[in-house]
Amino acid sequence: MDAAVDASTSQFELNEEQRAIQEMAQAFAADRVAPNALDWDRRKHFPADVIRETGPLGLGGIYVRDDVGGSALGRLDAVLIFEALSHADPGFSSFISIHNMVASMIDRFGNDDQRQRFLPKLTSMEWLASYCLTEPGSGSDAAALKTRAVKSGGDYVINGAKQFISGAGDSDVYAVMVRTGADGPKGISTIIVPKDAPGLSFGANEHKMGWHMQSTRQVIFEDCRVPAENLLSGEGAGFGIAMAGLDGGRLNIAACSLGGAQSALDKALAYTGERKAFGSKINQFQALQFRLADMETELQASRIFLYAAASKLDRKAPDAGKWSAMAKRFVTDTGFNVANNALQLLGGYGYLHDYGIEKLVRDLRVHQILEGTNEIMRVIIARSLIGR
Repeated sequence: MDAAVDASTSQFELNEEQRAIQEMAQAFAADRVAPNALDWDRRKHFPADVIRETGPLGLGGIYVRDDVGGSALGRLDAVLIFEALSHADPGFSSFISIHNMVASMIDRFGNDDQRQRFLPKLTSMEWLASYCLTEPGSGSDAAALKTRAVKSGGDYVINGAKQFISGAGDSDVYAVMVRTGADGPKGISTIIVPKDAPGLSFGANEHKMGWHMQSTRQVIFEDCRVPAENLLSGEGAGFGIAMAGLDGGRLNIAACSLGGAQSALDKALAYTGERKAFGSKINQFQALQFRLADMETELQASRIFLYAAASKLDRKAPDAGKWSAMAKRFVTDTGFNVANNALQLLGGYGYLHDYGIEKLVRDLRVHQILEGTNEIMRVIIARSLIGR
């Protein structure tokens, strides 16, 4: 990362520990992720071995309590980590975010037995986790989900399907939102489903625009039997559990956009400082300089906005939800635009896989859709201003 990243973080007076966390994540990303990112993308390879290497660094339970192996860090700490990892590969960073969302749910809403059964292996990255909310017929309208779980003796029997699930087929544990009661949000519950549960299967790996290093499949439940002791926080609590994880998830995905866009700008700066046209390096042309200046300004504005939103969530500020939505909308839109502009600055070379920018454009586009589309972010922001 360039010096601009360090300059902006001083606005938030990062302490020595936070700078050490940031530097650790940057070093791991540069050493273990960046050299492999294009190859993983080309081969559509899920690098489970490298993902598991983040466990000993404390990245398997970033905001999980330390009695079960978590790092007990804050949301600003997490943003620094995901920004650093995504500078090397947004898809890699995003999967770590999803895994942490599940671990955090179990830590926050699970009972002592559930925390001890699941979290030591999740925080160590021995087990990987996926989050299952979206269905073929319900995306933004999450409360309309149809996957149903029916109590049968000491088990729940689940039928239905989840769509667009990152890590499906590769993860070991799935946090699944199911309907145990009537229609609407109050009828939704959360059940932790292990990969070896009878009746659990997975669809074909989807052919996606980006995030090629992540597997994305349907998760299919056909009379899938899961012990009732895997229910989190009682029947009817699931919608609240799902929504509680989204503010942090939105900040994380914004951080992934920020890091990826910073990488694209860094690549564009290097290229324009070497490429010559009409007898000069092209970074000497004023029109191009103005483009670079705007990209830098937009990224720094995004960074300050994101860090402020993360600080609000750490402080449990009453408007933290609105700020999380605003940061997600603003930073993911800006990140995609900066990466797309960086591709344009490289001309034909930007369109080639080996230069890395076209991958960033493909990877960052989905950030405007997941964790709540940016249109839904506008709904949340507007409701906070004028009411429902």
